[in-house]
Amino acid sequence: MLRLRIGARQSMLSQAQTALVSNLLRQRFGKDLVIELVNVRTLGDRSPPGAAAGSKGGAKGAFTGDLESMLAGGRIDVAVHSMKDLPSEETEGLVIGATPERADPRDALVTRNGETLSTLPRRAKVGTSSLRRKAQLLKLRPDLEVVELHGNVDTRLTKLQGAPADGLAGVVLAVAGLARLGEESRISQVFSVDEMVPAVGQGIIAVQMRWGDGETREVLSKIDHEATRIEAIAERALARRLGIGCNVPVGGCARVEGRKVRLVGMMSEDDGSGLTRRSVSGPWGNAVSLGERLADALLARGRTRRAVAS
Repeated sequence: MLRLRIGARQSMLSQAQTALVSNLLRQRFGKDLVIELVNVRTLGDRSPPGAAAGSKGGAKGAFTGDLESMLAGGRIDVAVHSMKDLPSEETEGLVIGATPERADPRDALVTRNGETLSTLPRRAKVGTSSLRRKAQLLKLRPDLEVVELHGNVDTRLTKLQGAPADGLAGVVLAVAGLARLGEESRISQVFSVDEMVPAVGQGIIAVQMRWGDGETREVLSKIDHEATRIEAIAERALARRLGIGCNVPVGGCARVEGRKVRLVGMMSEDDGSGLTRRSVSGPWGNAVSLGERLADALLARGRTRRAVAS
């Protein structure tokens, strides 16, 4: 009889993702696997909305650090994360043991009255906590007033519902998060990957384990999705080469097509100026080098823009 202690955040989205992982494991192992769910309230959950970005390790570390500490200390066997919350550098002693099949990686606009980006009134207020989304929104609609909006997906939707007092017309959220919470009917518009490049790892669930735990690795291998893993490798190589975190407007999204990978990336200045998009394609066996090549192209273009501007 196999036993697995699964740790996850207490947010509604994290619980939905953990349920998805647990169900996949139960489908594969049935009664041969006993699963214990361990809920963890992370620093990001304990902090006021928006405060996590200023913590050690930034917002990413705030939502993953406590889970990783429990995993490293043997209090849980695996930790379930949103891949986009994990730093691009692996934590010492820990490894990603499985990436179940990816959900839709794109971003979506949710508005009060079903407007799309093109039909929102001039200077409409759109909420997001992401510099990446802000930069690309303003590229598409420079007249918008993009306001900071923090909190879990359900919290942001609730703030939109109560919006008349502050004039909030819409919010931008991940399609995957909305779908996993059963809120996809709220979507007014889905942005293509080329219109709004998603965050690295968006739509991917990362199931993390201790390095050297052979039994857990064998269990998790049964729910790993190969194409999703390749996409994650390419995107994380891009982020690692860029050497920047969630406080800089940057995005990257890989899509496996047959035995090839297309990777699109973007970066801009903090204020959204100088926005650059690039893409590369190649065999999926070259996922790491594709990510690094795209990062180099983005960095080179950024340096060129700054040189011209000066």
